[in-house]
Amino acid sequence: MTARPVVLMPACQSASGQQLHVIGQKYVDAVRLAGGLPLVVPSVQLHELDELLALADGVCLTGSPSNVHPRHFDEVVHDTALPLDTRRDDWTLPLIPRVLALGMPLFAICRGCQELNVALGGSLHQAVQDQPGFQDHRAREDQPAEVQYGPSHPVQVVPGGLLDTLIGNASFQVNSLHGQGIKRLADRLRVEARAPDGVIEAVSLADASGFTLGVQWHPEWQARDNPVSMKLLRAFGDACQSFRERRQKTAHEAVVRLPVP
Repeated sequence: MTARPVVLMPACQSASGQQLHVIGQKYVDAVRLAGGLPLVVPSVQLHELDELLALADGVCLTGSPSNVHPRHFDEVVHDTALPLDTRRDDWTLPLIPRVLALGMPLFAICRGCQELNVALGGSLHQAVQDQPGFQDHRAREDQPAEVQYGPSHPVQVVPGGLLDTLIGNASFQVNSLHGQGIKRLADRLRVEARAPDGVIEAVSLADASGFTLGVQWHPEWQARDNPVSMKLLRAFGDACQSFRERRQKTAHEAVVRLPVP
């Protein structure tokens, strides 16, 4: 058995027209930086969810070029030119409540943060830039990755929350590459940080029994050189390791209590 905690990472359905499952290397690298053993998971049948979670000590919901389908919050698609990934929706949205019920650590990034909100009953702005008072949070696609993922705006941390505890900074710079954003916050979530225009940039689970954090930016980008990213990753990795140790202890105690034949 590996000493590192196993972190499930959902793959996306490729939009290339072929039946491929893909994930960004930067997410896999970030989980390794957190001290976890990344386990990339393809499209999953619902009856397989509990079997997968029995293998896991944490879940990292990654970002993606695709959007969460708006049918999950009772809206129709406003821009049919934007990519969707309904196969990912079909299993990550049911996965999230199971993860939270187990108290298993969950780190949700960009699309993952939006999935967390939708899975718990919240809704999304399909185009943040079209909302009155909000800025355009999308990256320019004609720019190289180093520019797209460069610092874009500050976020203001809400005092007394999980992010405040982990980071200790009232404000710090983040990148910004999203078109969708949280509209109606799910009842179980609390706001952890906002952009200057008021867009929700981070959330946590108000009644969490374990580490649960969603961020709208991309902390995985060049994480090793970013002190804020490393604090988040280490906290997630530590939570996964603690979950693993608790689960192993519980399993050991159950074996010890078995009657001797």
